[in-house]
Amino acid sequence: MSEVEIYPRGPFSLAAARDFAGGFPAGIGGGDVGAGSITLSFWVEGFDESAAIELWQDDDGVVRGRSDATGALLEAAAAQAARSLSLDHDGTGWPEVGERDPVIGRLQRDHDLLRPVCFYSAYEAATSFVIGQRISRRQAAVIKRQLSEQLGDRPTIDGVETLAFPRPARLADLDTVPGLAGTKVERLRGLARVGADGGLDTEALRSMPEDEALTRLLELPGVGPFTANGILYRGCGVADGIPAGDALGEEVLRDAYGMDSSTPADVARITDAWRPYRMWAVVLLRVGWTRAKGPAVSYRRST
Repeated sequence: MSEVEIYPRGPFSLAAARDFAGGFPAGIGGGDVGAGSITLSFWVEGFDESAAIELWQDDDGVVRGRSDATGALLEAAAAQAARSLSLDHDGTGWPEVGERDPVIGRLQRDHDLLRPVCFYSAYEAATSFVIGQRISRRQAAVIKRQLSEQLGDRPTIDGVETLAFPRPARLADLDTVPGLAGTKVERLRGLARVGADGGLDTEALRSMPEDEALTRLLELPGVGPFTANGILYRGCGVADGIPAGDALGEEVLRDAYGMDSSTPADVARITDAWRPYRMWAVVLLRVGWTRAKGPAVSYRRST
């Protein structure tokens, strides 16, 4: 059994992350939630295997964990887990955004200064978005679990198996899955090939200029503007940026700031106050708005 320690820079609440979107959702990836911990189970980029880590937060604020992974695999998995919880960023200035913007400040208080919970990697984000196109979140979660049971690794914590979404080399063997259209199966195989060749390297994508990263992502099978933005911002864990607008984003902004309509100048004026955590503020607004509207809320989007 190996131990993990992650020291947050700035305020962080693992409980807020655990409650993200009503509970650490299966749509984000393999894992589960407990009364005081979360378990993350995922393919470790750069390795031909997966790892599982159980994390909890002590009273001193340090995030601690345990895993059966060791050595370089454990080190890489811990870094990936930290990125998924937005703990790879310095959040000491995050409360200041709430001081500048009362709307964000109120939501920070309501949600314990929530940081975004991201996909484990650009690869998991890409495959999740493709699976989820034009079906419900619950249906997508069921399909992801089926794929994990069929082709995923089963990394352990203290000898207890967990399910991880199939790594690229395994997903490339995908044949058919009940409830998954043949077109999506082909797209997933294509994404698996790109992932296996290193074309979905998370750190490489988020180190690129935004336009370059989005252009590369738009070349992937089944990836349109909405999905490309989702992969970059929620798969790579970018902290400061504004994804391309969609129907929900516009409505959220109008509701939160009491506007009948908004212009690009209005959006720029509001979001400039969020720097350098613009994406964190976007996620916080969405979480607050969705919880206020209820789980049945839906919106239009392009792939």
